[in-house]
Amino acid sequence: ASKKKVYMLYNLQPDRSVTGGAWYSDQDFESEFVEVLNQQCFKFLQSKAEAARESKQNPMIQRNSSFASSHEVWKYICELGISKVELSMEDIETILNTLIYDGKVEMTIIAAKEGTVGSVDGQMKLYRAVSPLIQPTGLVRTPCGLCPVSNKFCT
Repeated sequence: ASKKKVYMLYNLQPDRSVTGGAWYSDQDFESEFVEVLNQQCFKFLQSKAEAARESKQNPMIQRNSSFASSHEVWKYICELGISKVELSMEDIETILNTLIYDGKVEMTIIAAKEGTVGSVDGQMKLYRAVSPLIQPTGLVRTPCGLCPVSNKFCT
């Protein structure tokens, strides 16, 4: 974190590049806050998957009903009231992406009507909790084993 002073007019909202966004407080990264958000997002997706399993529908309907949109997850987190900072949909999608990289969640994109809550450019991201069939080896659990750009930049 740089110690450069930034002067702003009192009535302007600072850009996220200046403040660090929701994950920073007084130029310090709030790892505990991020971890709590990770846990709560995953808990919500797990409960959605559990409710789908208990519905006694056919497997395809169970799988489809276990998905939740990023808007649903955002709404759940807002209703919990665990954040003093107003979180955006992009903030929640960042948290959901970390869960994808951890192998706890999978994402799919579906076509959605324009104006549908949570849709962007006619597409909607849906997430669901997954349980691994087998535990991954230690090498795969390293960050480079999960990173989607490791083959481009790591040599």
